[in-house]
Amino acid sequence: MTTQTITYALAGGVGVLTLNRPEVMNALNTAMRAEITAAVLAAPDQGARVLVLTGAGRGFCSGQDLADTGGGPLDLERVLREEYEPMLHAIVDCPLPVIAAVNGVAAGAGANLALACDVVIAAESASFVQAFSRIGLIPDAGGTWFLPRQVGLARAMGAMLFADRIPARQAADWGMIWEALADDAFAAHWQARAAALAAGPTAAYGHLKAALRASPANGLHDQLAVEALLQAACGRTEDFREGVAAFVEKRPARFTGR
Repeated sequence: MTTQTITYALAGGVGVLTLNRPEVMNALNTAMRAEITAAVLAAPDQGARVLVLTGAGRGFCSGQDLADTGGGPLDLERVLREEYEPMLHAIVDCPLPVIAAVNGVAAGAGANLALACDVVIAAESASFVQAFSRIGLIPDAGGTWFLPRQVGLARAMGAMLFADRIPARQAADWGMIWEALADDAFAAHWQARAAALAAGPTAAYGHLKAALRASPANGLHDQLAVEALLQAACGRTEDFREGVAAFVEKRPARFTGR
């Protein structure tokens, strides 16, 4: 599927959503945000078992398209509330594992779009830039929530105040992202990672995501209750029965996501 600003392809349970405005380094405009949101929401019902976000051309996403004003002044509050928030919630709340395959620069809202995903795998030549202060803004698109939780307050503060470029290898060392791969190994690696998740117990993955997303707001008592409820749901799945049978029979499990 190709729309105005993205492409979407599904094969082997892996849905690949590609930001497709390479002429502007995949800058986010109103149409792209709407199309990303719609594609993410539709992916589970279309048979995807894992979702990958990546970029066309030499960049992942350069952030907000500052030329996309609709002919008037850019209403930042409206854009954030009505366009960014639905997109970010769709990604964070997606029941599928969501991988950001960061193939190049991820700047501003583009960096935070990647950080909203469950796992970030980056090419070694990629970088992350909290570029907002360069134009007199604060980080948005969830950046002030995601980044300090991933790297701590001191590193988040420095990254956002100085707007320094953070190379992918440094981002991995900080714990901002999961992996940084040599460019020539990047595509094959994220494809293998996505295929492995697509073959896994995707119902359990959805519950795992819910448990981890709930954790920052919970004390131990409440989080233990969340674990018990979600584990009970996992225990009622066909995947759990298959996983146990495969373990007993010493064979690979054949998960179906049910």
